Amino acid sequence: MPRFLLLLMLLPSLALATNPAPPEPPTNPPAACSGQSLQAGEHELSVNVNGQQRDFILYAPPSYNGSAQVPLLLDFHALLTSAEYQRDNSGTREVAQDEGFLVAYPQGIDNAWNLGPCCTESRSVDDVAFARAMVADVVARGCVDQKRVYATGYSNGGGMAYKLACSAADMVAAVAPAAFDMIEEMNCAPSRPVSVFAYRGRLDPIVPYSGGPSTPPTGYPLEQITFQGAQGSFNTWATLNNCSTGTSSPSRNCTASNSCEDGTENVLCTARFGGHSAWDAETSWDFLKAHQLP
Repeated sequence: MPRFLLLLMLLPSLALATNPAPPEPPTNPPAACSGQSLQAGEHELSVNVNGQQRDFILYAPPSYNGSAQVPLLLDFHALLTSAEYQRDNSGTREVAQDEGFLVAYPQGIDNAWNLGPCCTESRSVDDVAFARAMVADVVARGCVDQKRVYATGYSNGGGMAYKLACSAADMVAAVAPAAFDMIEEMNCAPSRPVSVFAYRGRLDPIVPYSGGPSTPPTGYPLEQITFQGAQGSFNTWATLNNCSTGTSSPSRNCTASNSCEDGTENVLCTARFGGHSAWDAETSWDFLKAHQLP
């Protein structure tokens, strides 16, 4: 049984462990780096994407000294919020400080992410290209384990995590979207199976748990989109990851697909009385860090 599912079986509920099991020691020590200039601390950076400046915040914890490769987490903000808000409220900065990885907080055009059918005003915004350029920039600056790049996000940012799983599976090892589901109108053809840890509130008034049509609440007109729902999204990734037809319940709040291709995992955790709420960053990281690119 994958280590993350074993951990979930030990959790009393989705209000998630305050003392998670320590990570297993790596089989091989992290590779060394040389020539990178990144220092510990917070950095406001930008990259050029199709002639447009795109901004992001990079956090390197105090333990980072560039002497060994560390993971990189991309943490995408919600619709109508910002990179700064995500940095201050998602909890990933605090987990990175404890666990010793880098976190990038991208800034979306229109404070939104283009998933294809929504949610920026212009459909020409290429946020997948932005994510790729951002990762390349961080790799050039810092000592990054490129097999351990992950994506997470809240609401529309969770949709962006799904988008990268669909369109940049060669770059992200696993994703952890929260308060969002797959969209019927969004093309998804990942180049390989991708581990997914989805967190949803059953009483979510913004992204209906059961799915259905929705119009994103923006100040500019957008076409209606159709959510697959929490269970529908879970089923989609069970198919994309070539999982068996069976499922298991590693905790009373979570469902997991069985026997997915290449050792990937597909997990849906639901807060019974939860609304449009974010995840527990520590538990999401416990899932993500157990996976790496082949």
